[in-house]
Amino acid sequence: MPSMTIPSKRPNLPPLNGLRVFEAVARLGSFVAAADELCVTPAAVSQQIKALEAWLGMGLFDRHAQGVSLNDAGRSAAADLTQAFDIMGGAVVGLLRKASPLTIRIAALPSVAHLWLAPRLGALRAAVPDLRVSVTARETPPNLKREPFDLSLFVLDHGDMDDALAIARDEIFPVCAPDIAARLTTPTDLSAETLLSDVNWHADWETWNAGVSAGLDLRTPGPTFSLYGLALEEAKNSAGVLMGHGFLVNEPLQRGRLVAPFAEKIALNRSLCLQIGDTRGQDAVINRIVAVLLAG
Repeated sequence: MPSMTIPSKRPNLPPLNGLRVFEAVARLGSFVAAADELCVTPAAVSQQIKALEAWLGMGLFDRHAQGVSLNDAGRSAAADLTQAFDIMGGAVVGLLRKASPLTIRIAALPSVAHLWLAPRLGALRAAVPDLRVSVTARETPPNLKREPFDLSLFVLDHGDMDDALAIARDEIFPVCAPDIAARLTTPTDLSAETLLSDVNWHADWETWNAGVSAGLDLRTPGPTFSLYGLALEEAKNSAGVLMGHGFLVNEPLQRGRLVAPFAEKIALNRSLCLQIGDTRGQDAVINRIVAVLLAG
């Protein structure tokens, strides 16, 4: 009688979403941080973890007043799952690049996308004929190992720049419309002006004030904007004085729409940085794009 081979059945796996949530918590160290990365609530993260632990029949975390920490079982799986999700993410990026080889996907801080990258898109298309550029504005840098982006442009602290190319150091200094600049002689004159702020860089006025010993009383803040581009437009419209970031205000300074009334600048321990994902056969295209961006 001929022998028969019965195909082995793959073992059942827990829900992929539960594994994804566990990996994020294990890597980031908290339910809140994982929820932020995954764009869900901490309660949803907690539910997914409980469901995964129920499926496994064992706990993965030690719960305590300060939060959670991986137990031995959780630690034994965390690194392998991180590697697995990175591989899956890379595979998806590879498929996207095969589907659209001349589409470059860039993630950028909103202010950088609007004020720094947008004026350079024409140069990118000139450097690579038929190039299609997709830009996503977001507040946090992507994980280029698993998210579908080729490049990212963010302001990074110098301690977080291991795999990044620095484009410009972040220097801050006041900027304003020419009519306001005409009545400013010394930094102390700013005490009589409306000071504009961006919510993401809310400490800039305090940093500059302390660094140049301007002696300003900042206890009553001026208007605050959630988008730096809006604050910049208000500064152009003579609504007040804005703390400028050199790489974001060069264009209006050169055109005379804004003026830097004082020579005092503060160089911060952060820079506008370019990070590059896995090029996966697009080395020539990516290299030309990087050359344009690094040229400023």
